[in-house]
Amino acid sequence: MCHILIVEDEQNISAFITKGLKKSGFQTTVVSSGRQAIALSEQTAYSLILLDIGLIELDGWAVLRAIRKRGDLIPIIIMTAHTYSQSEVIAAGANDYLQKPFRFTDLVAAVRQHFPPPSEF
Repeated sequence: MCHILIVEDEQNISAFITKGLKKSGFQTTVVSSGRQAIALSEQTAYSLILLDIGLIELDGWAVLRAIRKRGDLIPIIIMTAHTYSQSEVIAAGANDYLQKPFRFTDLVAAVRQHFPPPSEF
């Protein structure tokens, strides 16, 4: 089963994402800070990380750099209200990018690009 780490400090957004992903057959863990994300990603083998950029204490870019600096190749999908080009996000070390607000179907499609459901194996 795909275990997704959701790094999002907006409780309504993380609840929306969690509910939908669980209904789609994914297991989730939610954290609201960058420091928590780094610590948990070192302790647990997640299949994928959904990473908000606009975190309060340690932004998503710093989290992304820390994860990549230790050589972790886990797929990371950036979620942000800011506009970036796909090439900027990829160059920074992320695998994909969703601009908020996004449709849940677009989120699931992005997740499945990096981790298809078991029936597709």
